[in-house]
Amino acid sequence: MKRTFISAAAILAFAATTAHADELTDIQAQAKQLREQNAAMTKRLADIEKRQKALEAQKAAVPTISPVDAMAADLPYKAAVKAKPIENDDICIKGICVYGNFDMGLSYEQHGTPFNGMAGGPLNYIVEKASNGSYFGAAANQMSTSFIGLRGKQEIGDNLYAVFNLQTLFNPASGMNANGIGTIVQNNGLGQSPQLGGGFANSYGDSSKAGQMFNNAAYFGISSPTYGTFTMGRQSALTSDLVVNYDALSGSNAWSLITFEGATGGAGVTENRIYDNSYEYRLNIGPVRLAAEAQLRNGGNSSVGNAFEGDIGFDYMGFSMDFVGGKVTDAPSVGATLSTAQVNAITATQLGASPTGYAVPCSLGCLGAVVSDNTVFAVAGRYTIGPWKFFGGYEHVQYQNPDSSLAPGAFDYGGYNLGVANNNFYASDKNLNVFWVGVKYAVTPTLDVMGAYYGQRAGYFTVGAGPAGSTLAVPASGIPGNPAQAAACAANSASSPGCAGGTDMVSIAMDWRFARHVDLYAGVSWQQKFGGFVNGYMLSTANGFGPGFAAATAGCATGVPPCNLATRVSNFDPGIGLRYQF
Repeated sequence: MKRTFISAAAILAFAATTAHADELTDIQAQAKQLREQNAAMTKRLADIEKRQKALEAQKAAVPTISPVDAMAADLPYKAAVKAKPIENDDICIKGICVYGNFDMGLSYEQHGTPFNGMAGGPLNYIVEKASNGSYFGAAANQMSTSFIGLRGKQEIGDNLYAVFNLQTLFNPASGMNANGIGTIVQNNGLGQSPQLGGGFANSYGDSSKAGQMFNNAAYFGISSPTYGTFTMGRQSALTSDLVVNYDALSGSNAWSLITFEGATGGAGVTENRIYDNSYEYRLNIGPVRLAAEAQLRNGGNSSVGNAFEGDIGFDYMGFSMDFVGGKVTDAPSVGATLSTAQVNAITATQLGASPTGYAVPCSLGCLGAVVSDNTVFAVAGRYTIGPWKFFGGYEHVQYQNPDSSLAPGAFDYGGYNLGVANNNFYASDKNLNVFWVGVKYAVTPTLDVMGAYYGQRAGYFTVGAGPAGSTLAVPASGIPGNPAQAAACAANSASSPGCAGGTDMVSIAMDWRFARHVDLYAGVSWQQKFGGFVNGYMLSTANGFGPGFAAATAGCATGVPPCNLATRVSNFDPGIGLRYQF
């Protein structure tokens, strides 16, 4: 028994020794394998680090090339990466922000007038009364009007905000505030007068901007996402907002007819594109928006009359539309400069020889204006699909003599006066129709191409008798018009401003935002005016000035030939420029 036990113990001891030997062998093999793997990983890491350093050195050696200075083939290939979100760099402090726009370039006018540093649109980009010879040179505010502004929005209660906006439009070439009315006063006695051939006049045109410190906006109010926004002060008319929102070339003085000739935005009169003494309320209800605005008259002998407008619009699946209607009273329309005789007659009233019974005041300068009460209806739409935007609009304006007359010396916008006030120009109502279509295509996220057509048509109306003498205002009493006018218009459609006429304009432009805040633009338009729209235009009469002019045009007032006025005038205006916006 004892021997048997000893034999078993020996066998077990041998087996244990053999097992330990096998385990040691396995561990040694695993250790060797791990050392080999570690060496391979170390080598691989070294290769990757070496490759990384080579790539970093290669990237540092590639020069930075501006897309402005190089062709596409010169640009280094760069793999597509997710762009960083654009940082907000608005200039704001506690909800009050400074913003602005500069716009300047070069332009050629086939039929234009010299540059005027007082005007927001300093050239007659659209053919006008004084347009005659060609012009090439400095141009400002072609694609948009330069401005500087200050706006604010601060919370004053639970979801209730105080808001304000101050904005001034200016001419960057001269640094002067936009002052269309001032350009007319500057050219009084010159204009398109036959004795001077128009050669001494520069560009001029009526405007709602009259050199005020804040000539485009000066309003404040309260705003709520739930209950809407109520504002008071000097602010744009609802018809102006419609024009801005539904024009493919919105804001372009050079290539948008309804921007440069602001009557479309001003319910038929450009001075009413911006309302003084105005109160406006806006409310959004889902996709529907509502707005109402009123300008309250100054009272007394003032051209700031009552005006009321309303708007209803909506947005739905890329489609937007607005309808605007309104009524404006005592609206002043300044179509031309005062003649030399009118300037002398106004001066005579100030020297005591006054047919008016008082000296006609000209605080900053005097103008001659047609006064009217206007009724307006407008509709416009916009549709966006992918990179395409389509625009269209229509406006109808009815002009009639005012219910209340303005007298010579009436106070106009910006501190000017009406030296001549014609309250009986529309012996019969004038009806004007304005229509436009346009398209904008985003070729790339930074390059847009735009095109538009604009048209205006007015029917025949009877022109009433003008002021007796040079400064007396005609009361709105239905004084008959020229009985020979119909015959005169039949003989020559440019013989009277009451003849039927119109305007056509075709434009194309591009805008390349090649850097943040800065863009390059170029464009051109062709325009023509015809019929009663060119009555008194230099281009319709320029060839007639001379010894035989009176005989050649003797029949223009009676309809009995000869009447050698041109019935169509035209212009084209290529231009290029830069904008800086912030």
